[in-house]
Amino acid sequence: MNGTILAIDIGSTKISAVVAQANHGQAKILGQGVSKSQGIKKGIISNIDLASKSIRNAVSDAKKISGTNVSSAIVTISNAYAKSINSNGIVNITNNEITLKEINRAMQTALYNAKIPDEYEIIHVLPYNFTVDEQEFIEDPFGMNASRLEVNVNIIMTQKSNLFNLKKAINSVGIEIESIVLSGYASALAVISDEERAQGVGVIDIGGQTSDLIIHTGNAIRYTDFLGVGSNHISNDLSMALHTPVPVAENIKLNYIDFTNISNEDIEIPIIGDESNTKSVSLDMVYNVVFARVEETLMLLADSIENSSLANQMNGGIVITGGMSKLKGIKELAQSIFTGLSVRIGQPKELDNLFDELKDPTYAATVGLILYKLGYHTPYEINFKQQMLHTKDDYKDNLSDIKLSSDEEIQIANTNNIELAQDNTNQNNDIRFDELPDLESDNTNVFKKISSWAKGLF
Repeated sequence: MNGTILAIDIGSTKISAVVAQANHGQAKILGQGVSKSQGIKKGIISNIDLASKSIRNAVSDAKKISGTNVSSAIVTISNAYAKSINSNGIVNITNNEITLKEINRAMQTALYNAKIPDEYEIIHVLPYNFTVDEQEFIEDPFGMNASRLEVNVNIIMTQKSNLFNLKKAINSVGIEIESIVLSGYASALAVISDEERAQGVGVIDIGGQTSDLIIHTGNAIRYTDFLGVGSNHISNDLSMALHTPVPVAENIKLNYIDFTNISNEDIEIPIIGDESNTKSVSLDMVYNVVFARVEETLMLLADSIENSSLANQMNGGIVITGGMSKLKGIKELAQSIFTGLSVRIGQPKELDNLFDELKDPTYAATVGLILYKLGYHTPYEINFKQQMLHTKDDYKDNLSDIKLSSDEEIQIANTNNIELAQDNTNQNNDIRFDELPDLESDNTNVFKKISSWAKGLF
């Protein structure tokens, strides 16, 4: 894509806004703005007015520095809001060649088959496995000769009320939302390599108040999780344990703690309420406080990875990013907890004119938003506007125009339901589907349901 990009990462401790100029798959950073988060707690908007004020401050600074007046943005939504389910879709290929239209039909059918609660809206539909005729694990079915295409998708969704609050907070600043990206997804785009993605990889973004986990296997994200724990909790624990101001505790955490080198040295720190005086504390005691909190957080994340049942597919290991990744020795500590998995610290990928501040792991999601907009997303994807995105540079169709007629959708849905009923393809208990109608006993109700669904697409 070409044009101006405004990326807004809405975090629990800071709002980061970046303006970039896109040109043929590359981006040049033009401006940045950062403000302290208000009205946001553990990833959730708790006060729309305060959140809007924080967003306005960050966006205003980014616009001033860049000299632009962009009015639409790509925005993160916290993993705290997200839930995901798996589904699949099957379509017949009438012309024996798989095009983007057939891939879209299969993905839309998978979305139709999924049991989406009424109070939820879709953020991403991500295909992680294609089957062409009877050949499984096809990386990219585009252009293949086939009579039948099946796709397994991971559907990431959020409650409508959460999406409404996010939109209201952004719109009140005079900005329209053009794209929404799950925060953990954006972070992953910024820090993992193509090789890690192909091998299967877990990305942990530990921010100030939250920890996001995504697991990428196959062609897309397969698993997401969220913890309401972050690096700020360590500083708060230290502040209470040492009876010293939080900024002092933050400085001690970053500059004196090293998990690979425990020190018995004493340091002088100010006292809350009497900061003109100091007291002596042992770094050994400080280490124990920090170690306990970090170990607890990493063990919870390790349990989540175990519960995902995908650990054996993560040959690319674990990438840790975010504020807590800056703790000295955290790689080695994590390696001892995530047994059997390699661990590395993830820095955001380089962009043209990338400000030094944006090279910090705390800005991984911000950089990831720009990469998403440049087209570095999952090869095929349905976004929150129900538009299909793809990465076929030589295929010039407007992504938002890949739509089907009502007659085609009705035919797809009817054919797919018959196939599923006859072939009993839904064997995976993790995949949730609508109950299939009794086609023989109540054709009227079947076609009413299908017609109503199809009309809702337009």
